[in-house]
Amino acid sequence: MPIRNESDRWGAVPQLFHWLIVLLILGQGALGLVMVELPKRPSVFAIYNLHKSIGLTILALAVLRLLWRVFDRRPKPLPMPRWQHLGAEIMHWALYVLLFAVPLSGWLFDSATGLRPLFWWGVLRMPSLTGGAAPHLRDLFEELHEMLFWALIALAVLHAAAAIKHHVIDRDDTLRRMLPWGRRASRKSNP
Repeated sequence: MPIRNESDRWGAVPQLFHWLIVLLILGQGALGLVMVELPKRPSVFAIYNLHKSIGLTILALAVLRLLWRVFDRRPKPLPMPRWQHLGAEIMHWALYVLLFAVPLSGWLFDSATGLRPLFWWGVLRMPSLTGGAAPHLRDLFEELHEMLFWALIALAVLHAAAAIKHHVIDRDDTLRRMLPWGRRASRKSNP
């Protein structure tokens, strides 16, 4: 499979970004939901640090993915009604916004607590985005982080449902173009 996009399918790099981010978000969501239920004690801080490092990794991958998208041509759109093209475009950009907003809101939340320095994977010290403890903003950023996470999950479910609809009902190549093993359909597909 070519590294760069082709006219009729996504290349290896965009596919890698897509599926790696999907897996990280699924794991991150499960980890986040479990960790908030755990008692707050020193042994649990390792789980919080893991959550923060995964979040920063998702942010870094989102930056790289967006840069790749800017510099690599996209595959040609498949034939479909204009409203579906517009909906897909809005959905993709909303997902990009949330891929940045969720980790950034988590970083802001962590910064506002002022508890300890944030280290990405225990190595790279990350700056505080609030300039130190900001207790008056802590709850706001915590709530924002949670709301943005659920918005990301809702949009991701809609995105997946649309891809499945295109695959099962429309029988086009929308899903196949983003799968590493996907082959072109012989049914109604690219002209």
